[in-house]
Amino acid sequence: MIKKIDHIAIAVQNLESALETFQNVLGCAPGAIRIEEVPSEKVRVAFITIGETKIELLEPMSEESPIAKFLAKNGDGMHHIAFATDDIEKETERLQSLNINPLGLPKEGAGGKKIVFLHPKETNRVLLEFCSKTALTNQDKAACNQ
Repeated sequence: MIKKIDHIAIAVQNLESALETFQNVLGCAPGAIRIEEVPSEKVRVAFITIGETKIELLEPMSEESPIAKFLAKNGDGMHHIAFATDDIEKETERLQSLNINPLGLPKEGAGGKKIVFLHPKETNRVLLEFCSKTALTNQDKAACNQ
């Protein structure tokens, strides 16, 4: 079951510059920001908390990153919307029963969450992500690394 919008992701060329802009625009304190690297996606991520939702700024760590490819094609801008679910496997099965297929298997994302994306071709040209606080099992991690 979808619980809420978890975050709205924005692809950026320069994380520090974008952070400064968003801090000024949103008037948020530095304590509202968390920065981390997500090796599976080859990105540096900054989360800015606004109430129960976050703004996620994504900066590529390499040219092979999906975000680097997005930026080369589109420039800085909105990348995806993420929805929190309490059971990512159940949501994935529900979507597949409707012939909406995810882009791969759930994998580890920022904050240790389990994530899966839906292709924009199947969702009115919007990249959607489902995320769950459920940590990946060792079996999930092994499948992700194959």
